[in-house]
Amino acid sequence: MTSEGQIRTEVHDHVFKIIIDNVAKKNAFTPAMMEQLSDALTELHDNEAYRVGVICAEGRDFTAGLDMPKFFGPTAEKRNTKEGNVDPFGLAKRCRKPVVTAVQGIVFTIGIELMLAGDIVVAASDARFCQMEAKRGIAPLGGAHFRFLSRAGWGDAMYHLFLCDEFSAERAQAIGLVQEVVAPGEQVARAMALAAIIARNAPLGIQVTKEAAAKYIEGGEAAAIAYIPKIRDRVLSSADAKEGIQSFIERRAAVFQGR
Repeated sequence: MTSEGQIRTEVHDHVFKIIIDNVAKKNAFTPAMMEQLSDALTELHDNEAYRVGVICAEGRDFTAGLDMPKFFGPTAEKRNTKEGNVDPFGLAKRCRKPVVTAVQGIVFTIGIELMLAGDIVVAASDARFCQMEAKRGIAPLGGAHFRFLSRAGWGDAMYHLFLCDEFSAERAQAIGLVQEVVAPGEQVARAMALAAIIARNAPLGIQVTKEAAAKYIEGGEAAAIAYIPKIRDRVLSSADAKEGIQSFIERRAAVFQGR
């Protein structure tokens, strides 16, 4: 593991395992890690030997979210996602292969958005979920504003998106964000087992099933995705966004003005 963290991959027969590895920072993502995740998902998408992907993470936590100062503000680093690559959030190019995500511990902000960009989620019973961007002076920009809604329904989606509260694996399963809850430490093995079962089915049949299912919601998603630049500009240029980042750096409660 590098000091900046990394995305590692392993091949298990027809299953391509993608591992988030930045344990020292609770698997917080840097721009470089996001680029590596895009590369890994593109490899899954393109390589016919891989039929199913599993996304998981080392350590006690799935991810604390973004390493925010590296993405926003004066110390932000440039992102260099390759043209034609799969988008980890499925906002542009979506991976055509099934993706099973295993989560544990902290699953905050982009952690939820990454798992919802996939297809099936297995959660350890100690998983803790929170879509807290509005507490940071910004807003969800990786697809939570529509995928949370499509999985959970309007009321439950707005309940958690507005409160920015922390909720359990049991609650996540009850509202449809998670498909299975297992004992801590068993989530990756269970995700790999599900992936192996899927991989034994006809690859083309599975892929066109995902493609056809995506067509059902594509129109609504396209409109929601197209709106992201507008809300991004509004929140990222706001005084509240600056306060949110500064309060995060200073480890204090933010004081927002609504401007």
